[in-house]
Amino acid sequence: MEGTNRQLRLARRPVGMVDDDTFELVEEPLRALEPGEYLVRTVYLSIDPTNRVWIREEPSYLPPVAIGEVMRGGTIGEVVESRNDAFPVGIAVLGMLGWQDYAIGGGDVLARPVPPGVPLQQMMSVFGTTGVTAYFGMLDVAKPQPGETVVVSGAAGATGSVAGQIAKIQGARVIGIAGTPDKCSWLTGELGFDHAVNYRTEDVGARLDELCPDGIDVFFDNVGGAILDAVLRRLALGARLALCGAISTYNEEDQPPPIHWYMNLVVQRARMQGFLVLDYLDRFPEAVLALVEWVGAGRIHWRDHIVEGLESAPRALNMLFTGENTGKLMVRVGPDPAG
Repeated sequence: MEGTNRQLRLARRPVGMVDDDTFELVEEPLRALEPGEYLVRTVYLSIDPTNRVWIREEPSYLPPVAIGEVMRGGTIGEVVESRNDAFPVGIAVLGMLGWQDYAIGGGDVLARPVPPGVPLQQMMSVFGTTGVTAYFGMLDVAKPQPGETVVVSGAAGATGSVAGQIAKIQGARVIGIAGTPDKCSWLTGELGFDHAVNYRTEDVGARLDELCPDGIDVFFDNVGGAILDAVLRRLALGARLALCGAISTYNEEDQPPPIHWYMNLVVQRARMQGFLVLDYLDRFPEAVLALVEWVGAGRIHWRDHIVEGLESAPRALNMLFTGENTGKLMVRVGPDPAG
């Protein structure tokens, strides 16, 4: 296939929020495919807090993106040329194919076909990595029981919003923490959370004292920092904390603020466990099937926040840290074949 490919490559490591100098938009000719390869036209690009982690020069669960490399990112797209019988032209694939218009799959590139009939936008959000993360983090790590009190930070985000609804399906009482009145209303309205706390306008600790007089049984944490510390102070006996992320610290260049109340884990015989969705790759079909069933039954609702154009990806990444998005944030890079 002839043509050019636009790519966003890391130009320098930012201090704080990404800016106009963090990435460079470059064009290069598309090369001919080798046997076993296939060409994917990007349709949607996932924007996730971990994108910010990957451009820091520090150890993580994946190596940092190198200066000059195409920015790492989850994508979903359409195969438009192929020399691989397992990936014929016309199918959709989901993978870590980067911030670019086109990507070449095959070899060591991690990608898998999208099940036929599943809309690509839904596969990028509620049935994708964020929904699957919520599923395993809540059910395998946090394990809420009927009648328990569950608190979710970053509750209006792509993962937190689904995690809280899964806890409700398990019969728990759910409190979400978010950053605007509209987000809090969405949590307690359409999503069915029992309560919501606005961390920008309310004293989180005081509200948790009011709403959780017997302590917190489960905490699904997407934020870290001061909110994690406030929850640690208010644990119930045998509490479980699932650490999914710590977005409040990702733009910080200094050491994150100290956690003061970790000894409550000992006092309350609680468990705090980090997890990565990559640990559950072989069980993804289980999660997707459950999510499809719950969505079909009207038990899980979600929102997608779509930004247009590859060149908008850096600005979209900053939206995660300013709180401008609700639900799953993604960039539409090219036309969706489903319309």
